[in-house]
Amino acid sequence: MRQKPTVLAREIVASSRLFRVEELQLRFANGVERTYERLVGKGSGYGAVMVVAMADTEHVLLVEEYCAGTDDYQLSLPKGLIEPGEDVLAAANRELKEEAGFGARQLEHLTELSLSPGYMSQKIQVVLARDLYEESLPGDEPEPLRVDRISLRELSSLAQHQQFSEGRALAALYLTRDLLTQRGEYQS
Repeated sequence: MRQKPTVLAREIVASSRLFRVEELQLRFANGVERTYERLVGKGSGYGAVMVVAMADTEHVLLVEEYCAGTDDYQLSLPKGLIEPGEDVLAAANRELKEEAGFGARQLEHLTELSLSPGYMSQKIQVVLARDLYEESLPGDEPEPLRVDRISLRELSSLAQHQQFSEGRALAALYLTRDLLTQRGEYQS
């Protein structure tokens, strides 16, 4: 296993309401020194969840919401922050109720994904939700989210969809399809 670089110095060089930019001065094992910057979360850092909600044995729920980062409406999986004292599965069920209007009787943690590990420290927990039932909770979204369904058979065309660009969501969908296929619960 490779030796991690030595941190010579670290400093917050910019800060906003949600994020901090941290500058790291690093020395690698071969003596080379570099300055890196990374985006780090601000606040409690309880993490986040992304929910692959199976409407039936083939279809997954997607939500459409405005995304400030791309300045347009995007389709993605329901997701959100884990609240203090909340475990991953409870957070997933809450976010599913807030964003899609469904709860799940079966929840399973699948994996943890990062967005851009070279520049960001944030990670998200991927949860598979099944045996859905209708239940809504008020969320923090400024407008109602549109709920859509996609077949696990249509992932390659979803990846080409103009309103779907989140790599973590696509990875979670492929992972789910492969896992369910391996278990014999889905026929592709």
